[in-house]
Amino acid sequence: EVQLVESGGGLVQAGGSLRLSCAASGFTFDDYAIGWFRQAPGKEREGVSCISSSDDMTYYTDSVKGRFTISSDNAKNTVYLQMNSLKPEDTAVYYCGAAFRYGNSWPRLSLLDYDYWGQGTQVTVSS
Repeated sequence: EVQLVESGGGLVQAGGSLRLSCAASGFTFDDYAIGWFRQAPGKEREGVSCISSSDDMTYYTDSVKGRFTISSDNAKNTVYLQMNSLKPEDTAVYYCGAAFRYGNSWPRLSLLDYDYWGQGTQVTVSS
């Protein structure tokens, strides 16, 4: 019943923009942090950004600060990642994950804290 479905990936030239969406269902949206992660070929999965819509908390990894913006639409149980000024090194499969907030904990981008994952969407940035 729990589902996370990513969409919005594609091919874009360096300096361009994309907006990714993560549609959630089957769990209480406000009890979870929602994170965006990415994995490039031959590399480990890394955290990009996360959000807790219940208290309006957000977090970004240093490499995307000032370029990416995470947001949520609680009525739609959907989290977005607006990606601007894209670079070739942003090329990866992007995944969204959900982490239960035990006692209002803030998992940020700790991979082991995320309970559910989507299928991923490919983002390719050409130079």
